Amino acid sequence: MSEVKNPAPARGGDPGGGPAGRPAGAPGGGWTGLVTARPRLTLLVALVLTALAVLAGGGVGDRMGSGGWEDPAAESTYATEALEREFPGSQPNLLLLVDAGKAGVDDPAVAAEARRLTERLAAEPGVEGVGSYWTTGSPALRSEDGTQAVVAARIAGEEKAAGEVLDRIAPSYRGTRGPVEVTLGGGLAVRHEMQTIIQEDLLRAELIALPLTLVLLVMVFGSAVAALLPLGVGIVAILGTNAVLRGITEFTDVSVFAQNLTTALGLGLAIDYALFVVRRYREELAAGADPSAAVRTTLRTAGRTVLFSALTVAVSLAAMLVFPQYFLRSFAYAGIAVVLLAAAAALTLLPAALVLLGHRVDALDLRRLLRRRRAPAKDAPAGAGWSRAAGLVMRRAPVFAVLTTAGLVLLGLPFLGVKFGTADDRQLPATATSRIVQEELREGFPGDPGGSLTVLAQGPATPAEYGAYRERIAALDGVVRVDGPVVSGTGADAHAYYSVVPEGPGAGTAAQRAVGELRAAEAPFDTSVTGQAAVLVDSKDAIGERLPWAAGIIVLVTLLLVFLLTGSVVIPVQAVVLNALSLTAMFGAVVWVFQDGHLSGLLGFTATGDIETTLPVLMFCVAFGLSMDYGVFLLSRIKEEYDTTGDHEGAVRFGLACTGGLITAAAVILAVVMVAIGTSRVTNTKMLGLGVALAVVMDAMVVRSLLVPSVMKLTGRLTWWAPGPLRRFHDRFGISESGAPAAPDTTAGDPGEIREPVGARG
Repeated sequence: MSEVKNPAPARGGDPGGGPAGRPAGAPGGGWTGLVTARPRLTLLVALVLTALAVLAGGGVGDRMGSGGWEDPAAESTYATEALEREFPGSQPNLLLLVDAGKAGVDDPAVAAEARRLTERLAAEPGVEGVGSYWTTGSPALRSEDGTQAVVAARIAGEEKAAGEVLDRIAPSYRGTRGPVEVTLGGGLAVRHEMQTIIQEDLLRAELIALPLTLVLLVMVFGSAVAALLPLGVGIVAILGTNAVLRGITEFTDVSVFAQNLTTALGLGLAIDYALFVVRRYREELAAGADPSAAVRTTLRTAGRTVLFSALTVAVSLAAMLVFPQYFLRSFAYAGIAVVLLAAAAALTLLPAALVLLGHRVDALDLRRLLRRRRAPAKDAPAGAGWSRAAGLVMRRAPVFAVLTTAGLVLLGLPFLGVKFGTADDRQLPATATSRIVQEELREGFPGDPGGSLTVLAQGPATPAEYGAYRERIAALDGVVRVDGPVVSGTGADAHAYYSVVPEGPGAGTAAQRAVGELRAAEAPFDTSVTGQAAVLVDSKDAIGERLPWAAGIIVLVTLLLVFLLTGSVVIPVQAVVLNALSLTAMFGAVVWVFQDGHLSGLLGFTATGDIETTLPVLMFCVAFGLSMDYGVFLLSRIKEEYDTTGDHEGAVRFGLACTGGLITAAAVILAVVMVAIGTSRVTNTKMLGLGVALAVVMDAMVVRSLLVPSVMKLTGRLTWWAPGPLRRFHDRFGISESGAPAAPDTTAGDPGEIREPVGARG
């Protein structure tokens, strides 16, 4: 990895680094002037704010939840909440698996101990709806071989409070109790153990990612001092985001999974932005500017691009706010916060540090010894290799465009066979206690525990009407057994519920079809259906209904932002299409690996035959935003050069020469961070980390290197076309890395005219 430097000084400005018309040493105004004039004060304020963020964000993981896949407004959610109020025993979230061994569960000593456990559990504060095989005689609570049976209960309250109750009572029940061995499972135990494992894995990922990132940064920058700067920016962004999330937990639920995104984006984007800023700063120093002037010019040029890039990433992540599931909304909260904080730190702390360091930013060059030992080589402009590669691609543009597109589409074909499901205990490692309990229940007990559907009936009804409805739903296709009704109350306050066992897995195709039939069945009272399959059906409906809105927000805002950057209506369309192509490999790999189970042994997870419904949406928003991040860096330099010279192909070569090494280095470092996240023992986190890492690498090394130059060659000067009204809009409001607004286009008259580059005139 070579040192990140531009092949040429900044264009369009004076040699001292200031834009045309401003002396190199002239003080900047506004924020730029504040940062450069008072760098020590800036760093001191940032240090104080970071210390406060550490205090405010402490223990944020303990306040987060591990669920959030349900639509709060869905029928299944309403039914679940009503059942919790009226029939706590119908929705157990804690299961005590009692193993009697060879003695069997009907042994008198075993039965006596099991009844004592049941009575003790029923007397625990916060625990309700306790029942067991020994108190109810239900065959569903006894294993088929008679060696195990279940005590079922519900811990009431929201997720955090329920988890605290579980922590309090668990030590008193698990382990050897007289003649039996007790282990804890159930939905609450699964989620609680998942939350604990995610926090442990996140700490391990940070311990892996931070030193590796530092090594890579030293390789990129050469200087140990320069390498520490982006790492510091990333740490500030992560700590600040934890404080923001801690505040958000006071008002709404936040998923613990969002902490993984905080770490990944905090480090990744901070490094992206710092690479871009430091590279431009070094360029200005090389052009003869003093440190203060170099920083001012950097903020007016690269700083604009960083801010612009942060907005594009934030918009992609903000699109998840349209979904009702708090799992997705949590990633929007974390993502928006960490992106904006990373950009803010890169545009305040980093410039202040650069002013104080001056030329010492290159101090402690750890590669100096290697350069001394190496035989001298002919000098070549930095980025010359990228320029030559771009020239080769453009000379064979049709071939590269067709073959690259075909290859990406081919890699994405497995996604056509995607099957959506729900997250369950198999997300956990095989050694997790709660997963072991659930597997024992799946394999050794009749039916699919937790897979039954529950029909809530509300309103007055006679015993005959209850019975007739039971027979009606028992006759539906795909229904194996109906238990109930269990009735509570009378008249208008009457409630009842039926347990319906569908064919196949609890969230399988037959169960999902049964949900629709149950909801369509006529009844003499109001009914609502819940259960694993019902939650999945409602979640898919909620995502499908809002997905066009989310995609529309991302596409429209991306088109607008890229237009403001380039002044072209062609480039924004290219950016959206090419970014989408860069994600095909990720989605194909998600299905081929995580759904179909290829490489499951190597990667250490259990394939379930489906993908959790919200994961593709999350991965699209994150990966698309990161792709736009790299796209903005490249397009800003291409646009700057085209405005200066009017040479379309030369501008493309120049842009790749300037940013090719930068984008590749940033992508490799971000991929390392995401792979560290992907070492998690929880499958969804592993999928997110490894999938986004693949998307980032494909975007930087295939799309930016091959597709962008070949497509821009094919579109030629048409690339810069825009209708007259839009050109005039861009002249007034557009943004460019040159630091100066676009000059008014006095030649524009024909709505279809391609604007002549400003720097190429007269």
